[in-house]
Amino acid sequence: MIKVTDRDGETHELDWEPDQSLMEALRDNDMPVLASCGGCCSCATCHVFVESDHIEQLGRSEGEERELLEETEAFRPDRSRLACQIAHSGSLAGIAVTLAPEE
Repeated sequence: MIKVTDRDGETHELDWEPDQSLMEALRDNDMPVLASCGGCCSCATCHVFVESDHIEQLGRSEGEERELLEETEAFRPDRSRLACQIAHSGSLAGIAVTLAPEE
């Protein structure tokens, strides 16, 4: 399960299947995530803020993901991640994210 706060401040609980990235789970559950590149880490349209209890487990963004995030106006070094780069894991059950503002 994923806890998602949308851009209107509403919270949703969504299913997350083992074969999905977080971006796919958001998209497949009709959350307003553009995901223009389809999960190839080349657009930052699946930008989310990960709540502090899971960001430590995931670690901070690196490489191409970090470069894309740094170009966004809403970048928060301590919480920003691209949902397409977060793979399903049992240890992430209940992860809480907030959709970043659209740019």
